[in-house]
Amino acid sequence: MFAQWRESLQHFMDWFLRKRAEMRFFFAKLFTVFILINLGCYWWALLTTYPQLLTSWKGDEYILMGFPVAVMGALFDALSFYVTVEIVRRALATKSNVQFVSYLSVDILIAIIATFWVLFAFVASGWLVSVVLDRPETMSYRTDLYESRFWNAVLHPFEPDNLRNLYFGMMMGASALLPTLYHFGLALFSALRWMFGRFRLAGS
Repeated sequence: MFAQWRESLQHFMDWFLRKRAEMRFFFAKLFTVFILINLGCYWWALLTTYPQLLTSWKGDEYILMGFPVAVMGALFDALSFYVTVEIVRRALATKSNVQFVSYLSVDILIAIIATFWVLFAFVASGWLVSVVLDRPETMSYRTDLYESRFWNAVLHPFEPDNLRNLYFGMMMGASALLPTLYHFGLALFSALRWMFGRFRLAGS
């Protein structure tokens, strides 16, 4: 199973290094793609959870806030992408399967950090937009607002508003979860290939 997993990751590394060498302005293009993904996630989350906010007196604030949130999210995603590539490179260089899995497990930590980065992005973006629209709010006010929402969602996750907030947060963190989901997907695919291979050998 681990041999198939390593082989799949090696194919990814070969593809990435080839694309990076062939494509001009690779990081700029990658950054732009992540901006579009984050902006799409923001609008999808907003329209499916709180569409009424767009027609409220703060509608312009929510429309504008999507842009700095998308940029800050893309910055984290692009940097974490390169961290993930380095993790994969080190994992492939290991001889032990335990070390191999340990390296790839670092992506789980990245996903956790992404949760707090999303909160920071909303705090900073909300403050910035309030200044642009001449409705100044302090950073401490924005921090307290999102901190209370976070802990309320953790302590009472099944309340309707908290379910919407958790869904919103998951949508905004979706792009940061891609490397982790990719690793788990490859691990599952490799396990299935290994099991089917064993079944074929047993049946022959």
